Amino acid sequence: MNKFAYYLGIIATCATLSVSAADLTRVEVEQRLASADKSHVADLKRKDLTELDLSGLDFRNANLWGSDMRRANFSNSNLSGLVLDLTVMSKINLSGADLSNTSVFGVHLGSANLTHANLTGSRFIATLDRSDLSHANLSHVNWGVDMKNQSMGLMRASMNYVNLTGANLTDANLDRALLRYANLSDSVLKNANLFGVDLSGADFSNADLTDANLTGTTLEDTNFAGANLTRTHFAGIKDKTKLKGLSESKHLEAAIFD
Repeated sequence: MNKFAYYLGIIATCATLSVSAADLTRVEVEQRLASADKSHVADLKRKDLTELDLSGLDFRNANLWGSDMRRANFSNSNLSGLVLDLTVMSKINLSGADLSNTSVFGVHLGSANLTHANLTGSRFIATLDRSDLSHANLSHVNWGVDMKNQSMGLMRASMNYVNLTGANLTDANLDRALLRYANLSDSVLKNANLFGVDLSGADFSNADLTDANLTGTTLEDTNFAGANLTRTHFAGIKDKTKLKGLSESKHLEAAIFD
């Protein structure tokens, strides 16, 4: 390798490192949060916060719109009620975080850690493929498709291969979401709306589907062993043999097939 190529390599490496470095330190973020209130929010808009440890902080008086939060640690932080649209959050750590009533639109959260997170009342149109939402609270979430706002094509919550074991999805709206090969074992889906959801290969073993709406869903190789199917609505399902573990489910006689 000649010297010119060698120095070009060094320059390119330095440029890469400078681009990937976060714009702020944790201390600087804390200072902005400490001086903020509802009238004068902390400006973190479009900031590079990649890989920062921001755990345990209160962001309710901050503007994080469009920020880069990849691989950052927001565990046990309070992000309740924020607009996090167009942020980047792949591989982010949000375990135990409060995301109640947040808006997350057009965001990639692939392989994110949302274990034990509070997501109640939130609005997500995002990609969460392979994320861990075990024991998270998704009660009353609105993660369904907005059919009035589809000028860019069908935008929906994509949750393929997610871990939702032990999660609370009571009254959750997941209309037309993608949940292929999702693990929903031991989860609670009372009165959940799963209309038109692709549940191919999903696992509902020992889940509570009381009054859940599975009308028009794709249930190829879906497992219901041990699931509570009290008044679970399976409208449009003509071939029950496609439903794995149905004979081992609970209260099958109370399920609705029409």
